[in-house]
Parts: sequence; structure tokens; C-alpha cells
Amino acid sequence: MTRPETSKNNSYINREISWLQFNARVLQEAADETVPLIERLRFLGIFSNNLDEFFKVRYATVKRIVEAGKGGKSELGGIKAQELLEIITQIVIKQQSESVEILKLIDKKLNQENIYIIDETQIDDAQKEFIKAYFFKIVSPALVTIILNDLVVLPNLKDSAAYLAVRMLMSDNQKQFALIEIPKSVNRFVELPKQGDKSYIIMVDDLLRLCLEDIFSIFEYESISAHMIKITRDGELDFESDLSKSFIEKISDSVKHRQVGEPVRFVYDKTIHKDTLEYLMSKMGIDDMDSIIPGGRYHNRRDYMGFPSLGRNDLLYDKIEALPVKALSMQGSIFNAISEKDYLLHAPYQTFSYVVKFLREAALDPKVKTIKITIYRLAEISHIASSLINAAVNGKSVTVSIELRARFDEQANIDYAQQMKDEGVNLIFGVTGLKVHSKMCVVEREEGKKLRRYGFISTGNFNESTAKIYTDYTLLTANKKILKDVNKIFKFFETNYRIYRYKHLIVSPHYTKNAVFRLIDKEIEHVKAGRKGLIRLKMNSISSYPMIDKLYEASRAGVKIQMIVRGICCLIPGIKGMSENIEVISVVDKFLEHSRIYIFGSNGDSQLYISSADWMTRNIENRVEVSCPIYDEEIKKEIIDTFNISWKDNVKARILNDSQKNEYRINDEEKVRSQFAVYDYYIKKLED
Repeated sequence: MTRPETSKNNSYINREISWLQFNARVLQEAADETVPLIERLRFLGIFSNNLDEFFKVRYATVKRIVEAGKGGKSELGGIKAQELLEIITQIVIKQQSESVEILKLIDKKLNQENIYIIDETQIDDAQKEFIKAYFFKIVSPALVTIILNDLVVLPNLKDSAAYLAVRMLMSDNQKQFALIEIPKSVNRFVELPKQGDKSYIIMVDDLLRLCLEDIFSIFEYESISAHMIKITRDGELDFESDLSKSFIEKISDSVKHRQVGEPVRFVYDKTIHKDTLEYLMSKMGIDDMDSIIPGGRYHNRRDYMGFPSLGRNDLLYDKIEALPVKALSMQGSIFNAISEKDYLLHAPYQTFSYVVKFLREAALDPKVKTIKITIYRLAEISHIASSLINAAVNGKSVTVSIELRARFDEQANIDYAQQMKDEGVNLIFGVTGLKVHSKMCVVEREEGKKLRRYGFISTGNFNESTAKIYTDYTLLTANKKILKDVNKIFKFFETNYRIYRYKHLIVSPHYTKNAVFRLIDKEIEHVKAGRKGLIRLKMNSISSYPMIDKLYEASRAGVKIQMIVRGICCLIPGIKGMSENIEVISVVDKFLEHSRIYIFGSNGDSQLYISSADWMTRNIENRVEVSCPIYDEEIKKEIIDTFNISWKDNVKARILNDSQKNEYRINDEEKVRSQFAVYDYYIKKLED
């Protein structure tokens, strides 16, 4: 079988190409006619937002390799860096073209539902009057308009901001250029007054095109036109070595500098005047950029994530009511409940409120003496942060390891870090050279003459907003053995010249690879002894070559391996002599699959971990990650049950293999849409 060009060394799929194939699965959701119409638009927004972040981070990294004069073949799956840039650009151009066609089809469907997205050429007099009033009242005060000419140096265009490039043909046949920055403070979609049962929307881009005569009224021009452009910049944070600045100040300055980082992608409306395009590219000095992408009339489609609902619930997914956890009451003490047994919270199917309740109770309980927690991404309005501040105000010793380098959420974390610092919270900014990505909390509570520990460990961020749309497991426990290990990790944060040993948790960067290898070896030994060897894994991404090679070894030995991987998958399953015992699917649906589960062995005798770590080099070697064993047999069964439901998905599961076609898994079994089936599983669990 001939391998695609993305896996020239025959063992791995290139990481960047695999990521683009994941984003193609997101685009499939936008194209899927069984997905509610407005949700399809929002998937287009997710696709576009993902692509922006890809260029800021992954494409920018490959570009740095090229500029450093390195080939990069070993790091890039057997492809030279320059060649990879060209492959990426071609894939992105194709995907962008597909997204434009999908948008056209959705637009027709919207019209059938009496929803019309109109441009400045399609409005009537009443709508024009409304738009003009809206422009002067809402849009105009927020506008930044830059007049360009040969005497003025073009200012640095903001990363991922959308601009209208304006061309005026003057009465003396000279050309005058200008840029209008589309303000982020204004909703991209302006709802016009309804006419009967018809809803009308105009995008701010077209509203501005209609109002060009008002913006440039002082110029005497013969004609005027406006076309959209967008530039994406390198998203890497570069730190100053200024010893007089605090870590918060350095991160804050670096986030601001990101806005003027090196450009890595330039997207423009392909109908733009040639002289306008040449003028702008010359001024920006991007004539020889690898990723110059012709696009449609509109960019920044990420804004479709916020497309208005228009009161049309019939065009949206049904909202689910987050369920309670069986036998865990929102009334009474959560510490009393956890002291009796472990509980598992599976968001978004079950309510995240238990985590907030845990911290609020800890903040008020006079018996609680200390709270220690890791924070990676906080919600914009965070009850987690408020509870921690409340605890500090009430005299508790509160320690927060907050990761200020959580990519693209740095500013929110900086703001909350400053608030917590002001209220007396002890802040730890990770470990030098390592990101703290683990999700854990431990509380010490005075009971009699002893301190007893309570806590939780999760696969996801302690974020109320993402808990509504990300699937994640959180273990609430008073298991003294597990929490003793958690407490050791916090000691490591404070004295990281010491490397601690952990009896129960698997902790990166010191132990994960070897611990997982031992678990895999155990399954290999089972097969050699004539028993069944089984490994089941669920994660966001797998790109670490050593981890992949170990799975290949297990496959060759006869161990059956089932994997559910949402995003990057550099492993190639189903190849005779290498990976014929490995199957991989990817589920992309209503919720974002985010939980990480490792199951070694069959149901009767399995070792099971929930984890914060994907199997990527950064998670194994460059981050503090925690994988937590599940000892409670009832919880273990619950996680295996939900894994098996996901594994049976034959509606939203795609088969991942060397063809990279993202084909849906279709079989003769009863239809299982796993996310809906998992919710039904928890309803039944409550009824039972």
C-alpha cells in the first residue's frame, strides 16, 4: 500500500498534517445536514478559529525552523520544513475553498427558513435608515481608520484582526488607500428589524461598505471600494530577561508583543484590486511569504461561533440539563459525603457545580486550614477564583499554582492572578522550563486532633464555561494515599530542585513514559502467557514517537488496542506487521471530547487512570501532568461503560487510518451516537 506524502518514513503521519485532518472533521460537522442549521454556522466558526490558532502556533514553529536554516526532517515526520509549509498552504487553500462552498449551501438553507444574511446592495430604504442610525450610534465611535500614502509608514496590523482595505480613485486619477479596522467591540452580526416572519442580518463588514461615503466624506473621489484582508502573526511568547520585572509583568508584556510578532499568514479577498494588493504587500514587506491565501469576501469566520440564535431553537441543538451525580446532594456538606466514598463527575452530562460547591464550602468551613489548587484556564467570570479569594479573606492558607502561559488565555489568568495576589493568595507560577497542566486540588481539614485531606483530580480545566461543552471527568476523593501524592506535587512546585517519588499518581515529566511502558509491557506479557492483552485509550492527541513505537510493539505482540483520539494522531493503525491490532476512531460532535482515559487489561482485572496528559512530547517531557488511578470499582465500571459507548459510536465516529479520508464508521449495528447515548446512560443511572 502506498503511503500518503505525509508519512514518508512509513511509521508516522506528520503532526501538522494530522492536525489539519482534525480540522477537516470539524468542517464535516458544518457540512452535515443532520446538524441543526445555526450550529453548522458555529462549526464553521470553530473551523476558522482553529485555523487561526494553527497558523499562530504550529505553522509559525515550522517557519522558524526554516528561517533557522534547519531541515527539520526528524522533528516533522520525514518531511523537510520548507516542503511542509508548501503542503500546509495547499491543504489550507483547499479547505478554505470547501468552507466557502459550505457557507453558500448553509445560506440557501437559511433563506428557506426565512433567515436572510444580506449585504449593502440588498437593503431597502427602511433598513438603510436603521443601519445609518446604528452606524453613527454604535459603530462609528469604535472605528479606527488609517489613511495611507507613500509618506506614512504602514502601522503594524493587529494579529487576526480583520481590516477593510479601501481604494479611492480620486478626481485627478490618483489613488488613495486606507484601512478600516473592524472593531471587535461591536457584534459582527447586526440584526435588522424583522419584516413579518422574515429575519434579516447584515454583517458589520457590509454595514461599513454602505457607510463608506460617511467615513470618507472629506475626500473627493470618483469611486470607492473596500475588500477584506487579515494577517496572522507568530503566537510564540518571547520573554525579556529584565530582572527588575515580575513574572506577571514579563508575561503581560510578552502577550502585548504577540500583536506585532512576525506575520505567518496573509489572507485577502481574491476580488481585491491588483494595485491595492500590491501596495499593501509591499508596505507590509510580505511579498515572499509562504502562506499568502486568496479568500472570499469575508474573513474572520471565527465570529460565526457567536452567530445569533434569532429565537430559533428549532435550528439549534436541544439544550441538555446537567444532571446531578447519583447520591451526591447539593445540600449538606460535600466533605461529609466524600469522606464516605469517592464520587465521579462527568461534565457536561453532570453538573460542574459540585466543584464550585467544594471550594465554596472550603472557603467558609472553620475546620479547613489550607487549600492548594492548580489552575490552567479560568472562565471569564470565575466562581473558582472568587471562592479561592473568599477563602484567603477568611484566613485560610490558599496556594494557587496558576499557569500564566496557557496559550491565548494568558491575559485572563494574569488579571485573576493579580486579584488573588492582592487578596493574600500565595501564588506559584509553575516550574522553570515546565508548564503546569495538571488539574488537581487538595484541602486540609482539622478533624479532632488530626488533619484530613479532601480533594479532586480532573482531566479538564476548572472552568465553568468550558464545563458546559467539554467532556471531562473529575474524581472527588478523600483517599489519603492519592492525596498524599497530590500534596507532594505541591511541595515539588515550591522546592523543584527535589524530585519526589509517588506511590499512586503517575506524574510528568519524571515518570509518565516509564510508568506507561511498564503497563504496556504487562499486557504484552499477558499475550505471551496465552492470556488476553487489551489496551483502551482516549485522548485529545498522540504525537510522541516513543509512545507510538511502544504501541506498535504491543500490536506486533498481539495486544488488542482501541483508541479514541479527537485531534492529532501521528500513529498509523491497521498496517500489517506494524499496527494491525490497533484501531483508532475520532468522535467530533456537539461537545468537544476532552477527557483522557488509560485502561490496561480486561474489565475483570483492569488498571484505569484518568489523566490531564495527552501522549505528546510536551505532555510527557515538558509539563507537569498527573494521571490518577481509579480504585473504586463502581467508578471504574462507569468509566469503562462510557468508553465502550464511545467506542460503539457509528454516527459521529470517523475512522483514522493511513488514507486520512476521515470516513465515517458505518456498520450494521444499532445506531449509537455516543454523546447522546452517554447522557441517556446517566439518566438511566439516576432512575436505577
